Amino acid sequence: TEKVREKGYDILCMTDDVDEFAIKLLDSYEEKKFKSVSDNDLDLSTEEEKKELSEKTEQNKDLLLKIKEDLKDYVSDVRLSKRLKDSAVCLVSEGDLSIEMEKVLNSMPMQNEAKAQRVLEINPSHDVFKALSNIKDDEKLKLYSKLLYEQALLIEGLKIEDPVAFSDDICKLMS
Repeated sequence: TEKVREKGYDILCMTDDVDEFAIKLLDSYEEKKFKSVSDNDLDLSTEEEKKELSEKTEQNKDLLLKIKEDLKDYVSDVRLSKRLKDSAVCLVSEGDLSIEMEKVLNSMPMQNEAKAQRVLEINPSHDVFKALSNIKDDEKLKLYSKLLYEQALLIEGLKIEDPVAFSDDICKLMS
């Protein structure tokens, strides 16, 4: 919501499980189209901001590819975020199934687990990204990448696969 609030848009907070399904059916209200803040294509940036992000992405493409490779079992892509202002990372989804829908569908008794196509977005203005850019050790970068992904999971209200490993990784980082 950081960039959306900054641009002065109204935000409708919906907390009921059925809300996302209902909004998909409604599509708009009084000629105003509903858009999820976690949608991949919010497109709130100015041309100058888009150009700046494109340049930063090009400058850091090797780093982003390495992080994507480290997280290949968890995310379909890793990219610099145009939506984050203060936070270090966030998860967004691509395709028809959103992360919120994934949560709802997985809470129902089903045989198949629903899985949204996840994308990790990293704030290029955050100190964490600057620290990532300076890491030369591949194992340390892999550790940071995993921790950032798990942080994004927690922010989204999703479970971490192995909380003990997460705790151990934080201890490794602190020692």
